[in-house]
Amino acid sequence: MRIGAPGAEKPVVRVDDTRYIDVSDLTADFDEKFFAAGGTALLAGPVAERIAAGQTCEFAGERIGAPIARPHQILCIGLNYSDHAAETGQAVPDEPILFTKSPNTLIGPNDDVRIPRGSTKPDWEVELGIVIGRRTSYLDSVKDAADVIAGYCVVNDVSERAFQMERGGQWVKGKSAETFNPAGPWLVTPDEIADVNDLDMWLDVNGVRRQTGNTKTMIFDPYFIVHHLSQFMVLEPGDLINTGTPPGVGMGHDPQIWLQPADVMELGIAGLGTQRQHVVGPR
Repeated sequence: MRIGAPGAEKPVVRVDDTRYIDVSDLTADFDEKFFAAGGTALLAGPVAERIAAGQTCEFAGERIGAPIARPHQILCIGLNYSDHAAETGQAVPDEPILFTKSPNTLIGPNDDVRIPRGSTKPDWEVELGIVIGRRTSYLDSVKDAADVIAGYCVVNDVSERAFQMERGGQWVKGKSAETFNPAGPWLVTPDEIADVNDLDMWLDVNGVRRQTGNTKTMIFDPYFIVHHLSQFMVLEPGDLINTGTPPGVGMGHDPQIWLQPADVMELGIAGLGTQRQHVVGPR
């Protein structure tokens, strides 16, 4: 985890809901340098020693930041759940649909989400996030992808559908407004997850369940996605991949539902934690 004020977060390792280990003396941040050095594995020994020695800290209401520092890139996979593709009226893709989000969209899991100026159709998307653990290109097989994944986290791929669909160009216009990528609360290493392809996920708006899904209904699973992307680009340590959303987005309802100022989004994925964001109006 990373806790503290925006821009001044410190790296910690969560022990449980009330305790953490401060590792800011071991690494400056959970960033590209940390992941490239195999940091998650290197922390295991010192963290275990500090837990055994009782060197834990109590959470005291600190803000939770995104679990990684600003990445080199945020890559996103569109229409990766067949039932979500159906609700949008689009065909199931033959291979992963790729678009990007601006890296400066990344915020903490409970930070405010701001509706951009001129927005008429802001929407929500609970998603599984993949964090890359080492510099990667041209993986030989899908199986090899497991070795380059540092961990997983909850993300909300907030979207502005009018910008995305009605303003020409690529989807990036509807994806890259400030605050449009809440992430966290923590990064979970693969050894902590029994099966990443069987995780329940959900999202509520104002206490009403809007999305219910499971990663087992993905068209392309995390390993396939990482292998596929490695054939087209170099993935850098700390890069974030948003893997798509299950059905229930605002665009898919009849009539359609759009986020409004004062709305509250709550979302989560089994084993990866939960998020809660208030929606605020434009600057």
